[in-house]
Amino acid sequence: MAETRLRSTKPMISTIFACVVASTATQACAEPSVFPTGTTIYDPARAHSSYVLFTGGDDVSRLIDLTGAVVHEWKFSGQPVAFIDPALVGGARGHVFVTLESEEGKGTDLAPGRAQTRIRKTVGEVDWSGAPLWSFGKSAPDGRAHQHHDIARLPNGNTLVLSNLFYPLPGFAAPQVLDDVAYEVDPDGEIAWTWAASDHIDEIGFAPEEVKLIKGSKNPDYLHVNSLKPVGPNHWFDEGDQRFAPDNLIFDARNANFIAIVDRKTRKIAWTLGPHFPPAPATALASSRKVPRPVDQISGQHDAHIIPEGLPGAGNLLVFDNQGEAGYPRAALPFIGGSRVLEINPVTKEIVWQYTGASSGRPDYTFRSTHISNARRLPNGNTFIDEGQFGRFFQVTPAGEIVWEYVNPYPRRGVDADTGRPTLDYNVYRAQPVPYDWAPAGTPHSEASVTPPENISFRLFSAR
Repeated sequence: MAETRLRSTKPMISTIFACVVASTATQACAEPSVFPTGTTIYDPARAHSSYVLFTGGDDVSRLIDLTGAVVHEWKFSGQPVAFIDPALVGGARGHVFVTLESEEGKGTDLAPGRAQTRIRKTVGEVDWSGAPLWSFGKSAPDGRAHQHHDIARLPNGNTLVLSNLFYPLPGFAAPQVLDDVAYEVDPDGEIAWTWAASDHIDEIGFAPEEVKLIKGSKNPDYLHVNSLKPVGPNHWFDEGDQRFAPDNLIFDARNANFIAIVDRKTRKIAWTLGPHFPPAPATALASSRKVPRPVDQISGQHDAHIIPEGLPGAGNLLVFDNQGEAGYPRAALPFIGGSRVLEINPVTKEIVWQYTGASSGRPDYTFRSTHISNARRLPNGNTFIDEGQFGRFFQVTPAGEIVWEYVNPYPRRGVDADTGRPTLDYNVYRAQPVPYDWAPAGTPHSEASVTPPENISFRLFSAR
């Protein structure tokens, strides 16, 4: 099987949102052609102040403060670019994971069935100045890292890399499957441990007819795993639940609508959420906001992780539920629904907190990103959210009030292949809140408040 094969291998507001309500509950109901970028809201008294790291459409990774000022940048991209906790690198500040080398291809040798064939050939850790300190790629099975969606430094000094391998698998309709694999890579860049998703499909809980749909899919990216992290220390394990051992791994599969934990020692699936859920309630119903309640239909989710110790909600699962098209068969989704951020008790499998557009006093559909995106809990109990499809980051209080908001001002510029027209795309795959003390001492930051104007009367031009 796949694992056997693997083991043998070594800025302030300048314009306006057309659909924005002016208050700290600002929400964009769709992307207009003219809108503000940079920081649009910042209430330092209620926001948790920090830096934020993300990669813009120009493939530059920037560290900003909450006023939107760029305090540092690296001429590298990443999927994602990720700041490393200094505690995991001997106290060194300012280290990040980035893509060091990409490769473009036109054939199935690089990315079968994919329209975009750029792959991450070499990924690595760089310091504040951008100097490479560690890399992975050469020791991968075909000399290419094929890293995607996640990368994390582990407490033992090794690095967890989410990657792809391409090969034919018996019983699958696609000539080559884009299999999701986990590598644990040592400080020398050598693979020390591997795990392949295709070896564990029968442990997820799919019904036989669902397995037929999976294997019969013409899409080689049949699971599309988009998150892989260590579970980390948590009270469930301390209380005796071995499924949540800190070194176990949690991942989610967007295309197949499930989240799972891998037992690090046995390699078996130890815990799952999905792929079967009761229907999500209609967004207009009070039941769609009632908590706690059993988890209802999640679809196309991203960034599933256990909230770390020391943060409000520690031990619970936090996930960006895109409510995008996914599932075998496709999940039934609310007709005018939006996305959700869900905090879930992983033992009772109940939603204990959620954020939707309605949490900020707007229709649910005003908060929506059908793909990409992420969410993180903050020390003061707020939640950081990247509405990735729009490139909008914001912080909400537990009650859903928006106390900080920023819109990516660095779009990806291109040309439409059919019309020749210029194109702009502001999306941001993932963004990361970064504590001040993770950056080198003396790195600047400002906490000057930003209060939005009253949108009802704010005009670029007023007719007389």
